[in-house]
Amino acid sequence: MSKETSLSKEVITSEKQASLSPEQILQNLKDGNERFVNNNLTPRDYQAQVKATTGGQYPEAVVISCIDSRVPVEQVFDKGVGDIFVARVAGNFVNEDILGSTEYGTAVAGSKVIVVMGHKSCGAVKAAIDDVQMGNITAMLSKIKPAVEMTSDYDGEQSTDNDEYVTEVVKNNVIHTIGQIRKNSSTIAEQEKNGDVVIVGAFYDLETGKVSFLD
Repeated sequence: MSKETSLSKEVITSEKQASLSPEQILQNLKDGNERFVNNNLTPRDYQAQVKATTGGQYPEAVVISCIDSRVPVEQVFDKGVGDIFVARVAGNFVNEDILGSTEYGTAVAGSKVIVVMGHKSCGAVKAAIDDVQMGNITAMLSKIKPAVEMTSDYDGEQSTDNDEYVTEVVKNNVIHTIGQIRKNSSTIAEQEKNGDVVIVGAFYDLETGKVSFLD
């Protein structure tokens, strides 16, 4: 088989999106991450996918991630053109714009899973812990500070020198973000209540590429 014919040209169609349950989509993400960890990404014909998605998009999930360049979201889940929405901001929090974007992804475009993904050694989380004051970064970090407060009872050194503590703040930041989605988006909260959308938290390990989903 030639290299050209072995490339995947498949894209998510409206029918395929409709047939997938949130549980199936979540499993697809887990399976894709396993392929990423094993360096076994799906070979794709990206130009064929570009052409196939010209007329519309039917992504299966919305991923809210940090902007960290070491977290290549589509590759992390082994996804191609048109497969997932990705919203990125330092510290993977939500504001009005990201909530609106996520509502578009679910209520308008039909995505059935929302993943909020933090990552190991997050610089934005560390900056929030250290109370960094710099330009617009200060206001941005205020969105992450609640996660620092949530970790105030951590039994150990509460500083950015303690990787375990930073990880706990990162995970609490994911939990806080999910809470903010439910609190500030009645649209998504209703979809979740009806079982049309599932919201999950995740943690990406920079050292292994493994995504762990939070309970």
